[in-house]
Amino acid sequence: MLEFFWNLGSFIVALGILVAVHEYGHFWVARKAGVKVLRFSIGFGKPLFRWYDKLGTEYVIAAIPLGGYVRMLDERVDGVPASEQHLSFNNKPVLSRIAIAAAGPLANFLFAILVLAVMYMVGVQNAKPIVGGVAENSIAAQAQVQPGDHIISVDEQLVQSWQEVTFALMSGLGESEIILKVQDSKGQLALRQLDTRQWRLDEQDVPPLTSVGVQPYRPDLKLEIAQVAKGSAAEEAGLANGDKLLRYNNEALHSWEQFVQLVQTSAQQRSHLVVQRAGEEVDLYPTPQGREDNNGILIGYLGVVPVLEPWPEGYIETRQYGVFDSIVLGIKKTYDLTALSFEMIGNLLTGQVSVKNLSGPVGIAVGAGNSVSYGFVAFLGFLALISVNLGVFNLLPLPVLDGGHLMYYFIELIRKKPVSEKTQELGYKVGAVVLLALTCFALLNDVSRL
Repeated sequence: MLEFFWNLGSFIVALGILVAVHEYGHFWVARKAGVKVLRFSIGFGKPLFRWYDKLGTEYVIAAIPLGGYVRMLDERVDGVPASEQHLSFNNKPVLSRIAIAAAGPLANFLFAILVLAVMYMVGVQNAKPIVGGVAENSIAAQAQVQPGDHIISVDEQLVQSWQEVTFALMSGLGESEIILKVQDSKGQLALRQLDTRQWRLDEQDVPPLTSVGVQPYRPDLKLEIAQVAKGSAAEEAGLANGDKLLRYNNEALHSWEQFVQLVQTSAQQRSHLVVQRAGEEVDLYPTPQGREDNNGILIGYLGVVPVLEPWPEGYIETRQYGVFDSIVLGIKKTYDLTALSFEMIGNLLTGQVSVKNLSGPVGIAVGAGNSVSYGFVAFLGFLALISVNLGVFNLLPLPVLDGGHLMYYFIELIRKKPVSEKTQELGYKVGAVVLLALTCFALLNDVSRL
């Protein structure tokens, strides 16, 4: 329950910030273009808080934190007196309307640059992309990728973290091959050629690295408890931090992976766990909770986190930059994320990426909660990623989105006359149906992950 409220609170904060940035872009440019703004709302539904500025604009924080809007004076909606017709949105030149519509997504991209710049100035800590294992008969195994390989570049794109490796691999979806430049465990440079002709991201919640068969290096997990989740089966059974695991159902334990497998196969079954605590053996009787996987199989879990062995020297690095370099990196990273987002939309349309990978508000909430748990820098990175995605999504040519409005305005610019009201109304209806279908599908994916 605590995790739910943590994720919910993080989601509201993150989405509130991003919606405010997006809508402020529209608001600021509309004011500069001489359009009267009637309402600036964060959220939908019943207003929780409201206030007015000296120009009469109403500011609202509403009950449903799933978006926002800027309501401008418009003769097509409002009764506009002759004295204010020059302040109406629909009476502004088409270039002004284009600027107002584009300002929301542009604000999201600028915000991402700012957030990423701050992140790089604070310092980004990450593990070097060193391979820990390779799955048998995988794409990586066929390319002779070896444990200990330090990935230096992906298709000549330099990478310094596993996130960068992942994004670079995703950019290569649809290509016949992806070339990894690595430094092997002996310090020799080598090229690994991944045959990606049949590679698809068509399974739900399978990361690109796992899909090609690469397992990042991680320190060994000790048979010792570092953390027990509140309300978990482990807590109910009396497991405590520092307990060393000895036997599970009379089977001696030799690795954390072995322990996990035994727990997973004993869902909702009373089990016998022997631990060492303060030098003495203690008998505990946990009943692992169960959840169904994608195949409907019940998987057991206790709710514990193991102690990690220390990272080898040199495997963790912190990158910190000055103001100018941080801004340059922020611009580059935002550009890369934007390009990748458009590529992923294309891959969804061509089937390279399954629609099962779409996430809705629940997925965003979990991501927000996790990023806050990992710290300030991780939360900044999450904000930047979602801000870019929000900007890209709003540029899709659906009439209910900014991209749809821009599409109409550019048609008007070319034809020298507005798109007919009837055509616009039909477009809004079609766009609303498509958007609702996407939202429902993303929500179904979210529910399936719970």
